[in-house]
Amino acid sequence: MADSPSCFNINDTLYCSMITSMIILFVTGYICIASEHILNINKATFALIMCGILWAVYATCGNDPDMSADMTVALGDTCEIIVFLIGAMTIVELIDRYGGFNIIVRNIKAKNKRRLMWVLALVAFMLSAILDNMTTTIIMVMMLRRMLSDQKERWLFASVIVIAANSGGAWSPIGDITTIMLWMKNYVSSLDLIENLLIPSLISVAVPTYIATRFVKPEPVEALNESDRRVGYVLSDHHHRLSVFILCCGIASLLSVPVFKALTHLPPYMGVILSLGVLWLLTELIVRHYELDGKMEGRISQVVKNIDMSTILFFLGILMAVAALSQSGILSDLAGWLNETFHEVYIINVIIGILSSFVDNVPLVAACMDMYPVMTETASVFTADPSYSMLFAEDGLFWHLLTFCAGVGGSMLIIGSAAGVVAMGIEKIPFMWYIRRISALALSGYLSGIVSIAFMELLENYHIF
Repeated sequence: MADSPSCFNINDTLYCSMITSMIILFVTGYICIASEHILNINKATFALIMCGILWAVYATCGNDPDMSADMTVALGDTCEIIVFLIGAMTIVELIDRYGGFNIIVRNIKAKNKRRLMWVLALVAFMLSAILDNMTTTIIMVMMLRRMLSDQKERWLFASVIVIAANSGGAWSPIGDITTIMLWMKNYVSSLDLIENLLIPSLISVAVPTYIATRFVKPEPVEALNESDRRVGYVLSDHHHRLSVFILCCGIASLLSVPVFKALTHLPPYMGVILSLGVLWLLTELIVRHYELDGKMEGRISQVVKNIDMSTILFFLGILMAVAALSQSGILSDLAGWLNETFHEVYIINVIIGILSSFVDNVPLVAACMDMYPVMTETASVFTADPSYSMLFAEDGLFWHLLTFCAGVGGSMLIIGSAAGVVAMGIEKIPFMWYIRRISALALSGYLSGIVSIAFMELLENYHIF
């Protein structure tokens, strides 16, 4: 992050005007995005416009000689996520094209829809700890189309999946981009992260899922939707083994990404690129061997045409817009202000979690990592409040709270996480519907998880746990 003057500590009229303008522009753009279904204009339109104007304001008024370098770094970081998103969405679309999800759907058993919701929430929770929450949501929401015919019912189930996927990514070192950041920089360790956040994360799913089941009638699970006669589902009936093979290869390719990263220390998008290339070669051979009908379009070059580019462009616009706020110093100033004003790690992280439902959690966590470096026991002795400073040590309470709050807090708004954005794009979930029906549920899980962290800390302090 570039070092920028701050409205909080200098009297710089131009800079303060720039900061004010950027905040107003972001809020305005955010309102337009939230009003997508009222304006009947795709949300990606506003995200891209907002992104361009924010960077233009920063370039014009920021007086930053390294602005071009800052933007290049921000664009590079964003493009890594975009490439990963394109690769993951293509792999998932390929599995769907070959009927792989039909195989999974037929093996999910539940006596009624309430139990079905519990099963899907648990599967999403566990799967997102291995994959990322975005890929998990894509897989799970695509499955819903075969299981539920009513769109509004699918919205409710998809929203629970978003909550479960975000919570599942919070307790695993490879479950979310922010946990990977903290883990790789030694702010948290894998075993301590799992030990301290597994139960709170599970609680943050169980509470809203229980409430959501009250809105679902305990009626029997309906028969699988056979009206969708896409060739992939027909293929799974006639070439069952081929569908299972592609399903296994697709899931294995996604699972191999964190392994590839651990072995090579290359960024995750390189693992996705390699996996996509291998699947491309594999499908070319399969299409030739089985002499599949050309209408199936079972090659990667044909599958990629069907991924949702508007969602990708929206993600690009949002990430770059938030990067402009980060580069201008707004987020780091905010983190510093929170520390000086509250001086309490629970309050600071609760607020960060709420903010993560409005803006991407990645720059928020990055700003916190810049503002609060890892504290050592030796260094804490020379601080004004040594006991408070030790909360920022490796695997300290602050970092576990930050991991939980930044990941789980994004569920409170549909555009607060990559999982929510993807679900919104696939199922066309209205922004205001999510606020009316889901935000309170997500908040209940978020607060319940924080309470459980506090309770576990209390037990640990008294050597009970």
